[in-house]
Amino acid sequence: MSDRTPFETDMLTLNRYVMEKGRRVKGATGELTQLLNSMLTAIKAISSAVRKAGLAHMHGIAGTVNVTGDEQKKLDVLSNSLVINMLQSSYSTCVLVSEENKEAIITPKEKRGKYVVCFDPLDGSSNIDCLASIGTIFAIYKKTSEEEPSEKDAFQPGRNIVAAGYALYGSATLVALSTGQGVDCFMLDPGLGEFILVEKDVKIKKKGKIYSLNEGYAKYFDPAVTEYLQKKKFPEDGSSPYASRYVGSMVADVHRTLVYGGIFMYPANQKSPKGKLRLLYECNPMAFIIEQAGGMATTGTEAVLDVKPESIHQRVPLVLGSPEDVQEYLDCVQKLQKSS
Repeated sequence: MSDRTPFETDMLTLNRYVMEKGRRVKGATGELTQLLNSMLTAIKAISSAVRKAGLAHMHGIAGTVNVTGDEQKKLDVLSNSLVINMLQSSYSTCVLVSEENKEAIITPKEKRGKYVVCFDPLDGSSNIDCLASIGTIFAIYKKTSEEEPSEKDAFQPGRNIVAAGYALYGSATLVALSTGQGVDCFMLDPGLGEFILVEKDVKIKKKGKIYSLNEGYAKYFDPAVTEYLQKKKFPEDGSSPYASRYVGSMVADVHRTLVYGGIFMYPANQKSPKGKLRLLYECNPMAFIIEQAGGMATTGTEAVLDVKPESIHQRVPLVLGSPEDVQEYLDCVQKLQKSS
């Protein structure tokens, strides 16, 4: 809402934004617009459920464990059902990959479209009961084969992403979205029930002053990570040390990195040699957003978006953020590789 008038009469809602972007694409069928609008409806419903969770007795554990070994919370199960149902009823998807489902979900023939969607319906759900920020992450690909839909349709590198985004359920509900032409941020106006554009073409700082990772695993860190952190805490050039910030909810930590600059790290370590975060529905969407904002995202050996997936729940190391900060980390990795 503008400060110039008491009420905006020509606001750019996310629905309008998606439609306008679609109109500019030659040969567009409107299918992606339908898909994104359905995703937004699911996000609004999840946002409402998150706000009411305590009153509706939706806090706590559902009594099950998902495929990646995390305890499922009641809101995890609800959010997963919401996203699956909304996406399938958009008539624009053929394959869905969710953190909460062991196998890929194939959309029934009568509801099929041409898009593959990989999503984490409620990221950071271990923070639900303490009311810390949580989120939803998604990436959309176009099916490339002519064969019957299968999980193999999701085995595409992040460079093939058509659109990606995340929703952050914090002090307000925000959606960061990219269709490959930069990153735009929208905030949910609860009175209207609509997402309104609040920041256009977001760019990450070239260099930040914050590092973000779980230092509880310091015992297991690779030497490159230990050396990089030493440089941030005890700079040799006399500059101020970096601040440490870590929520433990990926959406919250990555969004702060996007807004303030700096570096977010979930590298491989002795305990998780392949990393812990999942490529298809956590690392790829976030790497796409960060790169679209002018940042970098790496596994430590290659760009995240260049990794060719081999399984739907594949894990990879992840370091992303301001380009100069990520490059400094990569310099530590390369220096130690040369010395060994």
